[in-house]
Amino acid sequence: MKFLAVLLAAGMLAFLGAVICIIASVPLAASPARALPGGADNASAAASRSLSALHGAGGSAGPPALPGAPAASAHPLPPVPLFSRFLCTPLAAACPSGAEPGDAAPGEREELLLLQSTAEQLRQTALQQEARIRADQDTIRELTGKLGRCESGLPRGLQEAGPRRDTMADGPWDSPALILELEDAVRALRDRIDRIEQELPARVNFSAAPAPAPVVPTALHSKMDELEGQLLAKVLALEKERVALGHSNQQQRQEVEKELDALQDRVAELEHGSSAYSPPDAFKISIPIRNNYMYARVRKALPELYAFTVCMWLRSRSGGTSQGTPFSYSVPGQANEIVLLEAGHDPMELLINDKVAQLPLSLKDNGWHHICIAWTTRDGLWSAYQDGELRGSGENLAAWHPIKPHGILILGQEQDTLGGRFDATQAFVGDIAQFNLWDHALTPAQVLGIANCTGPLLGNILPWEDKLVEAFGGATKTAFDVCKGRAKA
Repeated sequence: MKFLAVLLAAGMLAFLGAVICIIASVPLAASPARALPGGADNASAAASRSLSALHGAGGSAGPPALPGAPAASAHPLPPVPLFSRFLCTPLAAACPSGAEPGDAAPGEREELLLLQSTAEQLRQTALQQEARIRADQDTIRELTGKLGRCESGLPRGLQEAGPRRDTMADGPWDSPALILELEDAVRALRDRIDRIEQELPARVNFSAAPAPAPVVPTALHSKMDELEGQLLAKVLALEKERVALGHSNQQQRQEVEKELDALQDRVAELEHGSSAYSPPDAFKISIPIRNNYMYARVRKALPELYAFTVCMWLRSRSGGTSQGTPFSYSVPGQANEIVLLEAGHDPMELLINDKVAQLPLSLKDNGWHHICIAWTTRDGLWSAYQDGELRGSGENLAAWHPIKPHGILILGQEQDTLGGRFDATQAFVGDIAQFNLWDHALTPAQVLGIANCTGPLLGNILPWEDKLVEAFGGATKTAFDVCKGRAKA
């Protein structure tokens, strides 16, 4: 109801605005600035003609002047208010003229044309307002009809409660609670209509078909779902079999490769005349040329040592020049913790913590030689053996200095930094085998037994094993039994 009241108020306001516009347009047309020549009498005559044109024959300004009659200024009329009442009478299609066009003065003719155009504009505005009011009335009637139809669908209690909708005042019918109830009722009615429209085709189909038709599609769909499930299970099974077959093929390929490697090793052993048994220490490291990138590295870290004995088999291929560095042990903060080195024409030297002792050893005949060096931190005592014989000994070599742990042991290169920065002029060229390290000094008898291959021993700190030695830069690691191979070499 509030909405209807607002619409009615808007229509009334529009109509009143149009009337006010009509009233406001009159003085603009008859303003004193546009007065005809002749003074106040002519102005009053023009005002009389203007009001006569606006009000028509029944206006309060008096009848229009007849043709040929004397001008109104001859008998001036008493002044009357220009806006004595609202313009409620219909406007004439054209303003009557008091004289012939040829008799009117130019100023009067201009004023007459202005009044005629003003009256035409007012008439058009009134017609537009009338059409708008009729459209608003039609809209109000339509909304009233819809509201009546909605009320007919409400429960009886809502229809009988409260005043009717034909009242314009805000009463219980316009309360927010009742409006909400009305909206809920309309919404429920719309939902009910939607359900009926949805159920209508199903009811028609059910009444037309004598047998329960939906049973067949349901069974067919269930059968199709079952077949799809079986097909999917079969696909998954085939995929699993394919993956398993791929794994099996990969395993078989790996096994074949292992068999081929074993056969190749067997062929190599037969070609070299070796026995069927190949111990893990039966290999050698070969460095064919002098460079700064071929070497072997021992993977096992050393503990702190207060004495040691290192033994190895060496075969130099330097061609009579310096032997280079058979091995070097470097720790953080000290690159020359233990180094066996022969540089230039100098004799072979043993470096411990950068302290040097010259060893009376010679490897320049390109043959295999067994080398052993023993050292103890007490008084810095050292001993050097070649082919089982003691060649020299001394003292005060890094006395009371323990060998530091957790370093890097390199075969074939001299380390200027921890694990790197090699110098090609100090590299070893040849073969190295049976490199073993003990944490004590071996006796001369033990050293002789190792050199004669009658009492082989493995180092208790670092044994010569294939898994502990890794070759880099082109150095090769090949199977070799030194006690049998050195005789053939």
